[in-house]
Amino acid sequence: MNYNKSYRTLFKDTKGRFYKEKESTNRSPYMRDRDRLIHSAAFRRLEHKTQVFVQHEGDNFRSRLTHTIEVSQIARSLANSMDLDLDLAETIALAHDLGHAPFGHAGEDELNSLMLNKGGFDHNAQTLRIVTKLEKKYAQFDGLNLTWEALEGIVKHNGPINKDIPTVLKEHQEYILKNKPEHDLKLNFYPGLEAQVAAISDDIAYCNHDIDDGIRAGLFSIEDLECIDHIGVIVSSIRSKWPKIEKRRLVHETIRVLINSMVNDVVNETINIIKKEKFSHVEEIRNYGKTIVKFSDKLYYNNNQLRSFLHKEMYKHTIVNRMTLKAKKIISDLFNAFSEDISVLPTEWRNIADKEKSDFQKYRIIADYIAGMTDRYAVMEHKRLFDMHDGWKGTSLYDKRDR
Repeated sequence: MNYNKSYRTLFKDTKGRFYKEKESTNRSPYMRDRDRLIHSAAFRRLEHKTQVFVQHEGDNFRSRLTHTIEVSQIARSLANSMDLDLDLAETIALAHDLGHAPFGHAGEDELNSLMLNKGGFDHNAQTLRIVTKLEKKYAQFDGLNLTWEALEGIVKHNGPINKDIPTVLKEHQEYILKNKPEHDLKLNFYPGLEAQVAAISDDIAYCNHDIDDGIRAGLFSIEDLECIDHIGVIVSSIRSKWPKIEKRRLVHETIRVLINSMVNDVVNETINIIKKEKFSHVEEIRNYGKTIVKFSDKLYYNNNQLRSFLHKEMYKHTIVNRMTLKAKKIISDLFNAFSEDISVLPTEWRNIADKEKSDFQKYRIIADYIAGMTDRYAVMEHKRLFDMHDGWKGTSLYDKRDR
């Protein structure tokens, strides 16, 4: 494929890190970014955070970690096909869900509701807070000190942020403009292609693995999916080739074909746009005002049919709704308990909160603590605070490890 390499984000031209460090002789700056994310505590906690089904519901359902790994794999495939920087695309993909609260989108929605008029909560902004402040590993700085390109991709992989800018992001921008203006994240511009690749890889991954998880949970069947035209064609083709195929293999083959078709469609559509517009440099892509890495109109329509099906049959299913109700109750109870009496926070977090002068910042610390919980830690913390038969136990080493 004839692809102009100038569209790749070149690591030799990186804007660098906020805190100056000597770069590695064995790894590019974006490889170091990726490795720092993988070794972070926030990344490890994704193993026990909800994707759709609460983590303890079953060992075979996706967790936030397995979803992230699938997104990164698709991102590397797309980046490789389009001759982009694989490590930067993978870095953004690996980071894209770090800021999620426990219990998936239900947890985020509830925490945002509780933080209304207190700065709000947004998982992308929380990811930025994690990688610039909350991770405390290095002697020289808080956070992971990622490159500007990685931070830009993490914040803007879903596109520019022109309005309703989260408070966390506003505060970061103000600090950057005051102390290192050349690291302005330029929120009103699109990010580079590697970030756009990470965003669409997320769409490809969750649509397809939600099919697998939904069938595995018994919420719908492969036969139900055949009512969606393009999936029906795929299933029929597989059955024609292997008439006696087992149901489990049929599901896997269907998902495999779907992912492959989506990846090929994105590559072809992106290349066609670039050839048509004749961009001379990657900065022209940032200034284009539209997403470059996208589905064709036909596949976009097909995906919307699939999303509508999943929304009706899975995301709004009684089983999922009941999990959502429980999750929101746990998040709400924890937030209200800590807000009413900050002394019941664990000592480490209480000491951090005590240093804050305003209630506004104390609420943010509480949100940080809750957002960082795994599903099972949130359940245990709720039990310790509200279960009179269990609440007398102290915080064990196991509890600390799980947090």
